[in-house]
Amino acid sequence: MKGTQIKSTLTALFLLLVLPLSIYADSLTEKLEQIKSINNIRPLKSNKFKEKYLVNFNHPVDYKDSSAGRFNQRVVISHTGYDRPTVIVTEGYGGSYAQNENYTEELAEILQANLIHVEYRYFEESTPSPCQWQYLTVWNSLNDLHEIVTALKEIYPKKWLATGISKGGMTTIFYRAYFPNDVEVSVPYVAPFNKAVEDGRHEKFLEHQVGTPMERACILDFQKALLKRKAAIMPQFRSFCEKNNYKYNISLEDVYDYCVLEFPFAFWQWGKDVHILPDANGASDEEMLKALIAHSSPDYFQYETSSKSFYVQAARELGYYGYDVRPLRPYIGLKTAENYLNDVMLPKELQGIKFDKTLYRDTRKFLKKEDCKMMFIYGENDPWTASGVNTWLDFSKKKNMKLFIDPTGSHISRIGTMPATQREEAIRILKEWMK
Repeated sequence: MKGTQIKSTLTALFLLLVLPLSIYADSLTEKLEQIKSINNIRPLKSNKFKEKYLVNFNHPVDYKDSSAGRFNQRVVISHTGYDRPTVIVTEGYGGSYAQNENYTEELAEILQANLIHVEYRYFEESTPSPCQWQYLTVWNSLNDLHEIVTALKEIYPKKWLATGISKGGMTTIFYRAYFPNDVEVSVPYVAPFNKAVEDGRHEKFLEHQVGTPMERACILDFQKALLKRKAAIMPQFRSFCEKNNYKYNISLEDVYDYCVLEFPFAFWQWGKDVHILPDANGASDEEMLKALIAHSSPDYFQYETSSKSFYVQAARELGYYGYDVRPLRPYIGLKTAENYLNDVMLPKELQGIKFDKTLYRDTRKFLKKEDCKMMFIYGENDPWTASGVNTWLDFSKKKNMKLFIDPTGSHISRIGTMPATQREEAIRILKEWMK
């Protein structure tokens, strides 16, 4: 009897030593409190989940140099159950919207999963102080995710799925390449994979591939009309920019030209219909300007915006798209649009960033060699699809990697927007992977 008691006591002590402390906590709050890197736990309302919390993860500003200091990264944890899989959203931007009580993601709904939303470093409340731009690297952002997932796996031991949209989808891809064992499944949505600051494929896509020849001609005619009527429209354009106190590195005349250049990319990105464009022959100057601003607003070309962190990364590692001025040569004032990301979109103190292809090369090598469970989702008419993984990766040679292209889809393509046959197949695969 006494020996049995001693044995039981020793067993209990052993379990205390080897098992995560979080399993002994009763509530989710208590479990979160036991994670040393978490602070400022705050409950949130949710109409979609049993519990929801806003927390801060305290992370190194630079994972290669501890002297750079630390910062708080905003994470929203939406709880379904400890016995459920977990979806982590690798957000590419700010994450304020995730605090909304009605917030969820389609994969969390499909899988009835817990949902972890991670705000990207150097955006909104996850910005270090002082803001040292040299530490805004994809490598550091991936280590942020690795630290978060490692910590939360003590609470959520079932399978994990990483997903993100657009720049967040790029992060999902990079995360799988650099930390391949952190999650079982990756689902990047509408994620470009650019090879240069001005990749070069987007311009050709817009000029020769997207939509129908009639639709492309309609948009080009609209651009030409805007440039032909520039002198008449310019006073209203100037007034609009001054009223909104927009700040630029370039003249307003050049801003106008850039808005016209941007128009087809922005138009197709959001899946618009050319029939909504005004008739250039009969439309007033006011109607022409309204249509331009509605799809290609001049606030996009400011050097101080909430997207500044993104432009820094685009210039440094992520790449971007360019503009082809040749189809508009007789009408446009700009001689060239080369290097516009640095010259136009960045403040002067951040201009001159050199592009590093290491991230692109490493990730491309990983995707070609490996065959992990990844589902890539693109929209057929989305300009970002022009630089997607689908343009060079041979999915016929992959057993696990899957590709879904939403017919006529745009940058808002999701599993839920795809035709029924595609949608059902994608859901079937995901549920099988996450068993």
